[in-house]
Amino acid sequence: MFKNPDDREIRSILEKSKNIAVVGLSGNSERDSYRVAEYLIKQGYSVIPVNPSEDRILGQKAYKDLASIPYRIDIVNVFRRSDHLPGVVEEALGVKPVCIWAQLGVADEGAAAAAIGRGVAMVMDLCIKVEHQRLLGEPLA
Repeated sequence: MFKNPDDREIRSILEKSKNIAVVGLSGNSERDSYRVAEYLIKQGYSVIPVNPSEDRILGQKAYKDLASIPYRIDIVNVFRRSDHLPGVVEEALGVKPVCIWAQLGVADEGAAAAAIGRGVAMVMDLCIKVEHQRLLGEPLA
């Protein structure tokens, strides 16, 4: 049975990470993915949009897939349905992130086992924005 990392480990991942690839990031400012990415940028992270249907999101170049990103990815943040998570995790393992983070409502036990089995931290069914605010003391906005 999958269990998310404890608060200490999640805080450490968030503090040490710089580059966050957001898979499924929408260019629509009304979508949760957009609002979360906007928050992460304001917190000083480099956000890399991964969306084959967009050229730029939040002023950042969008990539069609994780393999196309030409630099290190610390966290792969997933805004896709749970049934897409195994494929996203498989792709993410190819770029060797520190952590794969599946947003609130997104989970798959097999995908988590694959990530953990390859030494990659896995967080599922939690919002990275909410956890950042909670663990790093940022005011709710």
